[in-house]
Amino acid sequence: MTSQELVRAQGVTKEFGGGKRADRITVLHEISMEVLAGEMVAIVGPSGSGKSTLLFCLSGLEKLTGGSVALFDTDLGRLSGEKLASLRQERVGFIFQAYNLIPSLSAWENVALPLRLRKEKFDPRSVDAALAAVGIADRATHLPGELSGGQQQRVAIARILATSPQLIFADEPTGALDTQTSGEVLALLRQMATGDRSVVLVTHDLEAAALADRVLVLRDGKIHAELTRPTPELVLSAIESAKLSVPVDVPDAGV
Repeated sequence: MTSQELVRAQGVTKEFGGGKRADRITVLHEISMEVLAGEMVAIVGPSGSGKSTLLFCLSGLEKLTGGSVALFDTDLGRLSGEKLASLRQERVGFIFQAYNLIPSLSAWENVALPLRLRKEKFDPRSVDAALAAVGIADRATHLPGELSGGQQQRVAIARILATSPQLIFADEPTGALDTQTSGEVLALLRQMATGDRSVVLVTHDLEAAALADRVLVLRDGKIHAELTRPTPELVLSAIESAKLSVPVDVPDAGV
């Protein structure tokens, strides 16, 4: 693993089901990939291709059936549950379609919560700055139920910004948002992938995928294609080819 690699997956396999081999379903088949510092990597593919399962395996939320995943040069399979939780708390952030905000806490309190859980003193100005960065400083005292879906997702992103993780995993973060709000949220995610910080995004949105530096197209739990400098048209073509299980025909400029 090089110093620039925040994620390295080797031969990742994931099965679900009972103890008998015949009862198991293999969702991921020996996937190998990496995520470099400063990259935004999008994972796309037809429904049921294993996108979210791969994201959960890469982040340590799902145990592997086979293979290995290393974050920051640390093999997750060798960590105890406590050390894995500590690594995620200190260096990894998560953004989901469900905003996972505490209904009884204000926007400010939701953003501050992970910092409080670290049991260390924190500067309240970091919470103010995070809310300002996502454009909702004026909603700091509002409860989640008083915010729109887009505003709630901004709070979720502010919560990530305040903790300053090196690696962010996002699973369909704009799935419940309208087109304009989705674009604004995606622009925030794109800005977060810079320097030594990376974003791994699962999405069905072609425009979202096209913002990434690289796009991994899954089919039946395998990497069907990898695109660099993607466009929405190239992503759509790759997904359609995955559905049909045909090779991806991509112009040289987009590979």
